[in-house]
Amino acid sequence: MKRMFVPCLLASGVLLTTGIVVHLPMQLSAQQRGLPPANGAADPLTQLSDRFESIANKVLPAVVAVEAIKPPRPNKTKPVEESGSGLIVKSDVKAGYFVITNNHVVGQSKNEQITIQVADGRVFRPTAVHADPESDLAIMTIDSPQALPTATLGNSDNARVGRWVLAVGSPFGLSQSVSHGIISARDRGQVALGNTIRIKEFLQTDAAINPGSSGGPLLDLSGEIIGINTAIASHNGSNSGVAFSIPSNLVKRVMNQLLQQGSVQRGYLGMQLATAFDPNEALKLGLDRVKGAFVEKVYPGTPAAASGLQANDVILQVENITIRNENHLINLISSLNSGQRIRMQIWRDRSTTTLDATVGDWAKAQSQFRGEER
Repeated sequence: MKRMFVPCLLASGVLLTTGIVVHLPMQLSAQQRGLPPANGAADPLTQLSDRFESIANKVLPAVVAVEAIKPPRPNKTKPVEESGSGLIVKSDVKAGYFVITNNHVVGQSKNEQITIQVADGRVFRPTAVHADPESDLAIMTIDSPQALPTATLGNSDNARVGRWVLAVGSPFGLSQSVSHGIISARDRGQVALGNTIRIKEFLQTDAAINPGSSGGPLLDLSGEIIGINTAIASHNGSNSGVAFSIPSNLVKRVMNQLLQQGSVQRGYLGMQLATAFDPNEALKLGLDRVKGAFVEKVYPGTPAAASGLQANDVILQVENITIRNENHLINLISSLNSGQRIRMQIWRDRSTTTLDATVGDWAKAQSQFRGEER
């Protein structure tokens, strides 16, 4: 059966309740379950439960439910109602209240077609929506005469594989829902979410995330928001234990630029990278394993061409950063400023060499170059 990567939003009419079977397990005492009595600090399970409760109580007031009306789908006449989640935050670069969500939740909707419901029941419409389709993020401004609860984005570099996490959102329209799991993997870029989403360095988690959870926060046991939930891998469109979140450090960078200048500046080099670089190809090139980013094509008149890069080169390092794969390189170059000089270590003709390049401006070049170029 084919695997699907599904944005975690909920379209109207998706939630079906007919035929659901609910099992009501017997209530067993702690002693019957082979657990020690709940005696506070002496009980590790109680400590963990208390920690979950404390973090949820702290963050839940800042998590909102988002509903958006979108234009009819092709060959349809009725508008589409979709729902997701969001997180109220403040910004270091601009005063006010802002709601972080996914662009796929509110994209194509006018401000008056978007409803934001706070945990206490208050309802707002955004006064402005700043979108970055390439990272699938949107930042909505809301005006409130009264104070609103807010959350703070943490450092996603602290999100280690195996760490406990909580996911909060509105799966199937059930707002203020909390689930738990662990960080299953980092730096996932093999997630196909459409042609517009190009910046991919997702955190993977097995916390239960379902349609309607898009835009909700992922947080660790220190209470830090380490990600914004955006997609699931599924055979049937519902939770299969493989979900993806945008790291909070990327969210902060995108949010600050959107609020300061209305768009996100990204660097580029001007080449097409292989999306599949397998061990056999690596061995043919003389590499002992798959590593780096394989260059399939260099576009003339670009910074990549000016640097001397060629097709069949493998970019192994940029400055002192070892390149893991093509998505890692795309994300790295995109984060650099136009005009910045970089030194690259490449693999060519079964040996390493270095090349210098000047990063270009992607916004100025994207009308000329299409596809997976940077």
